[in-house]
Amino acid sequence: MKFSVKKILLTLFCILLGFSAVFAQSRHSARKTGNLDGTILSVVASRTDGKKSPIRAENLYLYDNAIEQKIKNFSFDPSPARIVLLVDNSKTVPTDIESLRKATMEFAYEIYEGDQLFVIAYDEKPEIIQEWTDDAKKMEQTLKTFRKQGNPHLFDAVNAAVSEVLVPLMPGTRKTVVVLIGDGLDRGSKTPFDKMLDFLQNQNITVYALQLKDRTGGAYRRYQPKAKKVIKDLTEKTGGVAFPFSKAREAAKFICDELRKNRYLLSYFPTNASSYDAREVFIVADEGIKIRMKTAQPPNVK
Repeated sequence: MKFSVKKILLTLFCILLGFSAVFAQSRHSARKTGNLDGTILSVVASRTDGKKSPIRAENLYLYDNAIEQKIKNFSFDPSPARIVLLVDNSKTVPTDIESLRKATMEFAYEIYEGDQLFVIAYDEKPEIIQEWTDDAKKMEQTLKTFRKQGNPHLFDAVNAAVSEVLVPLMPGTRKTVVVLIGDGLDRGSKTPFDKMLDFLQNQNITVYALQLKDRTGGAYRRYQPKAKKVIKDLTEKTGGVAFPFSKAREAAKFICDELRKNRYLLSYFPTNASSYDAREVFIVADEGIKIRMKTAQPPNVK
């Protein structure tokens, strides 16, 4: 088996982290288990080498808290997607209402058969604009209710979208996604950013973003991450991608194609891990395979 220099360095890095992870977990030795309940992850994988052969578990190397894990199953997920479009509806969002409508509508033109969209606009409260649908004409009519008012309570809106719209679909629906259309600014949410991110990771929900220009100009924000960092962490740490708002059409196509053609389910039984601890997870693939997934598994028991 051939390993790239990058993979060898990653493996050495994991070994070093593994020692620290073992010592860090020693205080939970009474609770530590060698075989937690099976963990299922959503993974994006595609070939970049032009080969037609399928991607298999033996092409992947999974690490949980820097300890390599045995992958039980890795299978293509052809199921329909459930996509929540979460649109910043606040007074100072740096674009006009018509542009927000057009960007949102791009997803209605790109979804595949069986996919469904749910539209929520948020300012100080999240507001349902359109419940689950695949009907572009219906969406076009309901998006006329977009407006600009109030402050953006983004973290509260994400929390509500996950708990009230996506979680009720589980466990039967695994391909669940939030597409944030905004600049990442939050002003006034009661939900802390870290708690919201943990919630997304725990539920295996992927966040994509159509990123508007930061209306704060990157200004320091006391007790809150900067808007750009919010977008970066929400997307990268859940396995998603951020796109410029100006590329809404290309982004919608990319996201819908990726959800239908490149999503897989990976399952494993974590060893040397504890449900009481947050765990870093990452995956490495053979040369010629591009792969992406969430970066952490928050505690299952708190």
